[in-house]
Amino acid sequence: MENQTPQKAIITAAVSGAIHTPCMSPYLPLTPTQLVEDIMSVYEAGGAVAHLHVRKPENGQPVADQEIFREVAAEVKRRCDIILCFTTGGSLGDSVENRGRVVSTLKPELASLNAGSMNFALFHVVPKFEGQWKYEWEKPYLGGTEDFIFPNTFLTIRQFAELMGRNGTKPEFEIYDVGMINNLAYLIEAGHVQKPVYLQFVLGILGGIPATVENLVFLVQTARQQIGDFQWSVCAAGRAQFAMTTHALLMGGHARVGLEDNLYLSRGVLAKSSGEQVAKLKRIAGELGVETATPAEARKILGLKGLQHVGF
Repeated sequence: MENQTPQKAIITAAVSGAIHTPCMSPYLPLTPTQLVEDIMSVYEAGGAVAHLHVRKPENGQPVADQEIFREVAAEVKRRCDIILCFTTGGSLGDSVENRGRVVSTLKPELASLNAGSMNFALFHVVPKFEGQWKYEWEKPYLGGTEDFIFPNTFLTIRQFAELMGRNGTKPEFEIYDVGMINNLAYLIEAGHVQKPVYLQFVLGILGGIPATVENLVFLVQTARQQIGDFQWSVCAAGRAQFAMTTHALLMGGHARVGLEDNLYLSRGVLAKSSGEQVAKLKRIAGELGVETATPAEARKILGLKGLQHVGF
């Protein structure tokens, strides 16, 4: 374990995602208004970045709707200076073209870029929610991932990186397993990706690397050996969320919470907002002597272009 800490730690919150479905929590934000309010809860609790997916307002189904992205982003920008990190993961099974459209349309400061293909599995949670579904799409959406590959080939990673470069958007590389660091190291060596890079280690997804301290240390060490110049953050699925993000802070990294990753604040207690999770992590950071970054400080740490240069 390292003891070198940055001057400030960036807290990100992923507010909705494309994993959880409406039956799982009444607090999962689904409509544009709910998404804006959840992002504001993150900002007010001290978060610097909000990671944004959007959904169909009528039934909560994940969708890459450009007008909803724009509606949410414009209202958030009107109300505060939080950094918005837009997904290019889209919803499960979405086309690459549709996944990347938000970058050219809204020219955000930050957008996710998945660094490799994987078996992205959610089917194992179906028995837990049998009989509780609120909408018809939920069960087949989750159950279908038993035979689903989340495609992120070398070609599409390069194309996403080039698209972001043309629009002044910094990639947040989503690293679900150690081989994805190798993928990224190759793309850097080949000149398709420029350093310094920003890595988000995503732990605990079935199909990816398990959420353990040993694996987190291994990922950071591997990235240091293969890439060298990078900022990094950690998020973890479900109950591992606070253990892994706390350890990331102790190692000198940044951390992501939010309802995309975990619906709970503590054992058996649903989080009423992503901001509640941010407040908890900020308190933990304070107890550990780790200062957290404002949006303005996070922009400097990550080298972002600033809100004056976005397209919303």
